[in-house]
Amino acid sequence: MKHEKLLEQIKKTKIVPVVVLNSIEETLPKMRALVNGGLPCAEITFRTPCAADAIALTVKEFPDMLVGAGTVINKEQCEKALKAGSKFIVSPGFSSEVADCCEKHNVLYLPGIVTPTEAMAAIAKGLTTLKFFPASNYGGLKTIKAICAAFPYLQIMPTGGINESNISEYLAYDKILACGGSWMMSGTPEEIEEKTRAAVALVK
Repeated sequence: MKHEKLLEQIKKTKIVPVVVLNSIEETLPKMRALVNGGLPCAEITFRTPCAADAIALTVKEFPDMLVGAGTVINKEQCEKALKAGSKFIVSPGFSSEVADCCEKHNVLYLPGIVTPTEAMAAIAKGLTTLKFFPASNYGGLKTIKAICAAFPYLQIMPTGGINESNISEYLAYDKILACGGSWMMSGTPEEIEEKTRAAVALVK
């Protein structure tokens, strides 16, 4: 039930901003820009050393924000992300050890897939809400529709190559929960807020 409530929140948001933070100092201005722009949600990626600290800081300063960890590729990162307060975990691919770690802590896990074989590996772990990544490189919506035809109970969050020009097309497909994207994250905090506001208006 806990996961269903969280998934409903993500579905309502429609966009999950993928955030790469290169320093802890960038965290609050960028998170504030998302919140002020009407998108209180972020997938903070583990591509940089400050990720766990950035998650902890965001959770502390914006307690109502939906904060998850992205690019989580092993159990160690997963444990760090959960300790920092991540409400959900996202991987670029499917990791059995991350799936086990999330199950142990009863936390939502969105693993990345691009093939039916990867989808089956995730399904075998009881996971039916999956990230499709990198979406534009692997056939985008056409491939998502083909995979969902074989597995009609799946919900998909495509990420990679999604922006203001194609997000509406993705969201029009009923198997798509929300879209991950980073197009609103470039520029100054003021520019991020402006782009976020425009993105929210577009998907509403």
